[in-house]
Amino acid sequence: MRVTVPRNPGTVAGVVMAVFLVLRIPGAHCRDAPKNFVYQFKGMCYFTNGTERVRLVARQIYNKEEILHFDSDLGKFVAVTELGQVCAETWNTQKDLLAEFRAYVETLCRHNYKETASFTVQRRVEPTVTVSPASTEDPNHHNLLVCSVTNFYPRQVKVKWFRNQQEETAGVGFTPLTQNGDWTYQIHVMLETKPQLGDVYVCRVDHPSLQSPITVEWRAQSESAQSKTRSGIGGFVLGLIFLGVGLFVHFWDKRGKAPWEKKGKAGAGLKSLC
Repeated sequence: MRVTVPRNPGTVAGVVMAVFLVLRIPGAHCRDAPKNFVYQFKGMCYFTNGTERVRLVARQIYNKEEILHFDSDLGKFVAVTELGQVCAETWNTQKDLLAEFRAYVETLCRHNYKETASFTVQRRVEPTVTVSPASTEDPNHHNLLVCSVTNFYPRQVKVKWFRNQQEETAGVGFTPLTQNGDWTYQIHVMLETKPQLGDVYVCRVDHPSLQSPITVEWRAQSESAQSKTRSGIGGFVLGLIFLGVGLFVHFWDKRGKAPWEKKGKAGAGLKSLC
């Protein structure tokens, strides 16, 4: 199973949304407004292959409902509701207003793309990838492996599981792509499986920031092998402790008496205190 953030096939597309406060708003509405209402004007710039193709959609929203929008691909205002019909018909007869909105493709969309590209579309942060088994009902076996892909940008990412060099598509699940709040993302991809002794699992991650995919390996071990490994580590640490004590005693003996056994007033004083 492949986990990927959808994108237009064959193209690199992006969208920037902003409230264009600098745009000259033709009018908040085309009828008498009630005492209390909310009026919004939002613009969205759509980019394909950089600025090869740019589309502006400027939306007029009245009480949380879009009533009409300007579409640069059509070069005119388009009504969405009956309330926006009169406005669209009126504004489409104003040649100066249409020319102004058509020019926003260059003056706003393409201009702002160039100004922000260095820290938006060109920004790259390599992911950190870890693989770990998750506990299940069976206390003696791990049958859920988790591949954690964290702290990456942009959001496009592909994660695949392999078992003994064969791609696993069954039993794969994943968490939603999550924003970290610092312009990075994370995702966790799980593989439900029954590891056999000697099985080799690999999580492979493809990301625009990488020249080649990251692969992280996990090997299945029997409980006895895991126990032996833990015992070996414990024995190694204990051996280091005894070695340190032995070396300390050895060098101490070569130096002779301990400091508090040396002759002199200071030594006598220490000995009496003991």
